Amino acid sequence: MKKIRNFCVIAHIDHGKSTLSDRLLERTQTISQRDMKNQALDDMDIERERGITIKSHAIQMYYKHTDGETYTYNLIDTPGHVDFSYEVSRSIAACEGALLLVDASQGVQAQTISNLYLAIEHDLEIIPILNKVDMESAMVEEMSDQIIDLIGCDKEDIILASGKTGIGIEDILSAIVDRIPAPKGDPKEPLQALIFDSMFNSFRGVIAYFRIINGVINKGDDIRFVNTGKVYSADEIGILQLNQVPKNRLEAGNVGYVITGIKESKEIKVGDTITQDKNPCQSAIQGFEEVKPMVFAGIYPIDNDDFEDLRDSLEKLQLNDASLVFEPETSIALGFGFRCGFLGMLHLEIIQERLSREFDQEVITTVPNVSYNAYTKRDEHLIINTPADLPEPTLLDRVEEPYIKAQIITKPEYIGAIMTLCMEKRGELLNQTYLTTERVELSFDLPLAEIVFDFYDRLKSITRGYASFDYAPTDYRASDLVKLDIKLNGDSVDALSSLVHRTKADSFGRQICKRLKELLPRQQFMIAIQAAIGAKIIARETISALRKDVTAKCYGGDITRKRKLLEKQKKGKKKMRQIGTVQVPQKAFLEVLKLGDNG
Repeated sequence: MKKIRNFCVIAHIDHGKSTLSDRLLERTQTISQRDMKNQALDDMDIERERGITIKSHAIQMYYKHTDGETYTYNLIDTPGHVDFSYEVSRSIAACEGALLLVDASQGVQAQTISNLYLAIEHDLEIIPILNKVDMESAMVEEMSDQIIDLIGCDKEDIILASGKTGIGIEDILSAIVDRIPAPKGDPKEPLQALIFDSMFNSFRGVIAYFRIINGVINKGDDIRFVNTGKVYSADEIGILQLNQVPKNRLEAGNVGYVITGIKESKEIKVGDTITQDKNPCQSAIQGFEEVKPMVFAGIYPIDNDDFEDLRDSLEKLQLNDASLVFEPETSIALGFGFRCGFLGMLHLEIIQERLSREFDQEVITTVPNVSYNAYTKRDEHLIINTPADLPEPTLLDRVEEPYIKAQIITKPEYIGAIMTLCMEKRGELLNQTYLTTERVELSFDLPLAEIVFDFYDRLKSITRGYASFDYAPTDYRASDLVKLDIKLNGDSVDALSSLVHRTKADSFGRQICKRLKELLPRQQFMIAIQAAIGAKIIARETISALRKDVTAKCYGGDITRKRKLLEKQKKGKKKMRQIGTVQVPQKAFLEVLKLGDNG
């Protein structure tokens, strides 16, 4: 155990974490030159294209130190985006040390700070690294001062590195041995191992990645998952290199994988504890949580015949991504589909993208919303995931919506624009701290529903990309929310209804009505588009009827002939309007939902 080092890399999205990991793998010759490619640990095409890590990865490396000893390094790579913070917290819990990676041209960002606090809570040894020092825009002195202010280290402790050119890689590898402590644990104790990740293999079932805290695990042992209470046989155990390497025995302090033939990802939870069935450990490892989805949206197949295919695709995705939750639902306008829960908007985008790429499923996604708590006058508690779940206003006592605490780090010149944006989103400023003369941290209380749509994009555009954003859920608060219905000729279209704050209902209703007027094709009869709260109409637009010239064949002659034809047309129009239903084309749905993004 003295020769094992377990560490993770903490960085904001796009600070060069995957590139630095590539250099470490190259220097320790874990990957041969032939197999080497950029972002070696990122498996998915989307990860490569967007330059982000979506799934955390683990890999074992061997490093020969200057003292002549060979050490085993377990690198646990973590995602950098705010949506995946639970996964990051479990990876941190499996380590003794962390490489804190800061971009020399961008400095300390919000996500870096929140993950750093997580690491400090778990008593990890932090090694600060300033990355991309070879770039012309690198500000080594200023950024070093920022790191010193943040973690209180000495200037000599900061390693200058470049993932691209390989500067400082040797210093990082030797610092891991010198500064990060060896894992503590007792191989003689009962088995206690933390699951920090899992993935699905269509041939082998669910593969769990774990870190052994105490005890040993042997191939063929009967193991129990503490939180789910299930017992399985460890068919195969081993260590993680670029490919899995089977072993017969793993001891305390090591990181590895176990295959038990489980076919349902629900049975293996990230953060759960593995122990022996015959000789179980006394307590589970602390920190296990059920992952809670924050954003909900309906996903519907464009063609209703594809419903079963979509179910299969979502089930397969769920095996790879346990944080995706879904259940069937029906909509009058869109037919059969699924109500899905996501960790955030990036997660939603990625699932949509993966459905389209990996399973050829083209889908319609409804307006994303969050989950509310509603209380009736009889004091019944209801969880509201769709506007249709909301009880009648006469029965409703109050609705509570989720709030978050947002941390925004930016340059001082953008404070005004950010405050305007947050106030517009019903936010309250909690405090404002100058980290340095050039960087300021703003904390806001915001309703989660307001940041679900376009908050992140607008924040990036008003600050020219110089603001970074991180959030954590706080609590539920009573709020004046109303259900906004969109009616076409008096009939509600359920897929377009949404829950909005009363102060914003009027403008949002007017926007949707205007947009629908542009998008809906004209009919032989007049169409009334209305936005309503209960029985009160708050906005209306009218699409006038297409008029056929019925008098074209009457040239000359008596005026009464023309009038007779027009009267006949008028009666026909009236009858048509009574029985005519408005068909909403798919394109109109997609366009109106995009409006939600700007509304």
